[in-house]
This record gives sequence, structure tokens and C-alpha cells, in this order.
Amino acid sequence: MAAHTIEPLVTAVAKSTGGRNGHSETSDKSVSVDLSVRKEMGGPGLPNTTTPEHLFAAGYAACFGGAVDFVASQQNKKVPDAVVKCETSVGPREGGGFGIAVKMHVKIPSMKQAEVEALVNEAHEKICPYSHATRGNIDVDFVVEGS
Repeated sequence: MAAHTIEPLVTAVAKSTGGRNGHSETSDKSVSVDLSVRKEMGGPGLPNTTTPEHLFAAGYAACFGGAVDFVASQQNKKVPDAVVKCETSVGPREGGGFGIAVKMHVKIPSMKQAEVEALVNEAHEKICPYSHATRGNIDVDFVVEGS
């Protein structure tokens, strides 16, 4: 399988110490978070901390929302009322180890259901870098809502 290469437009750099019970931050300090394993996973579940899954969910939701907006703009449409919610779950997988699964909710009240479905499909199949990175690696399900 040939590797895909890109010409980078921007590169984000982050450093983590202590793993899931540590600290992560970006080199420009725009993100700085303390982490702890949730109680449901056998960890301390410390207050005012986050998890890698929360960070992934926030990043994927933002990226996918941008992809939907881009596709709409290419079709001379506007979607200022678009809301994207990403649920990222972690759990044991067959064969051992852990995996993640995503449920993406996309709501655009100002568009008809069929239009929203078409935008979401194109954003997922052609535009969103997170969708490209996860395709074939994790389950990504969509819940799409229009008018």
C-alpha cells in the first residue's frame, strides 16, 4: 500500500507527559490540559481533567463542521446554523487492546433533510481530514437532521 503524502499548510505540535494521568499541551500553549483516566475505566476520574477521547471528539467535531461549511460554500450555500456533535467512545476490541468508535450528529435546521445528508456525505467522503484518517480504522456512524 502506497503512503499518501501531503504538502503541509500547517503543523500542530503537542507534547504529553504522564500518559492518561498526565498533562498535554501544544507548543504554542493554545491547548494545555490535565488528564486523568475516568472512574469507569478504573482511574481516579479527577475533577477539572479531560481525556484523549474528549480531545478527539472536540477536534473531529470542529474539523467536520469546517468540512460541511466548505462543501456548502462550494455549492453557494450558507450553513450558519449547522451544529456538529461528536460522541467518541472507547472500549475493548476483539483481538485485544482498546479501540474507539464515533457517532457524529449533524443538524442544519435551515436545510431539507436530503440536502443535509448530501453535504454530510461529501464532507465525510471527500473533505474532512479526520474522516480520511479514520476511514476503515474505526466505526463512524452519522445521525443527520435537517428540516
